[in-house]
Amino acid sequence: MNIYLVGFMGTGKTSVGKELAKKKKWHFIDLDELIELREGRTIADVFAKEGEPYFRRREKQALKEVAKEKKFVVACGGGIVVNQDNIKIMKETGQIICLGAKPAVILKRTITSTHRPLLNVKNPKEKIELLLKLRSPYYALAHKTIDTSKLSVKEVAAKILKIATIKKRMAKR
Repeated sequence: MNIYLVGFMGTGKTSVGKELAKKKKWHFIDLDELIELREGRTIADVFAKEGEPYFRRREKQALKEVAKEKKFVVACGGGIVVNQDNIKIMKETGQIICLGAKPAVILKRTITSTHRPLLNVKNPKEKIELLLKLRSPYYALAHKTIDTSKLSVKEVAAKILKIATIKKRMAKR
């Protein structure tokens, strides 16, 4: 079983994922970092030169490979959930935890980032609100959602540990 962290950019998937993996003594992988490693370039460069559909194909391929492993905490890209096949893969091989945050918090956390191609627009707050609205039905498919707006990385990781422990106990019954 794996734990897949999904949610919008800036909600803490990578930071929380690393902390959670450390606590569980599992492996951590960030799908965006894996794609960058394989492509030999940044996600922003992939988006600029190849477009989002190309990136989404690479993302799905990376997810399929990681899903074959066990005891991984996986930080997924913010848009991975819009593909139903990706949801199916994650549900079959683990637990999906959605990390959320209020748009103002997301903007504050991402405003200085130059590596987020979807926010390199004139009005990033408007883009955040639009994307959140479009993706919310997909994020709702997660097993559990945690609002990270007012929580530290350690607090979010502790909540996920509690959720994963309860689910494990229930599965043994």
